[in-house]
Amino acid sequence: MAVPILKQGDTLIASIQAALSDRDLIDLRDELADRVGRLRTRGVLIDVTALDVLDSFATRTIRGIAYTAKLRGAETIVVGIQPEVAFAMVQLGLSLEGIATALDLEEGLAQLRAKDGSRVVRR
Repeated sequence: MAVPILKQGDTLIASIQAALSDRDLIDLRDELADRVGRLRTRGVLIDVTALDVLDSFATRTIRGIAYTAKLRGAETIVVGIQPEVAFAMVQLGLSLEGIATALDLEEGLAQLRAKDGSRVVRR
């Protein structure tokens, strides 16, 4: 199942609507890595609101997406982690350490705007 990726300004929004296979997650990782460079993206939002579980492979892949995007110049924020998913992740020892999170898309976009506004361009 392909994940829809929308472009809003200099931000990409990937909205995961259902549990993905490992192959789908890898395809998402590769597609986002390509688009970040090709479209000169400054921010990536990964919306997981519809998910009722994040397994270890999905968590590692999302972390990998965020680290890859960072190396290509874009900040990543994971939005919409449901309370039950957060609880299960803690119980299973799964972490998105170093990855920003937000309650919803609106808050995630606000965080990206705030980070973008705080960047200092040195010449």
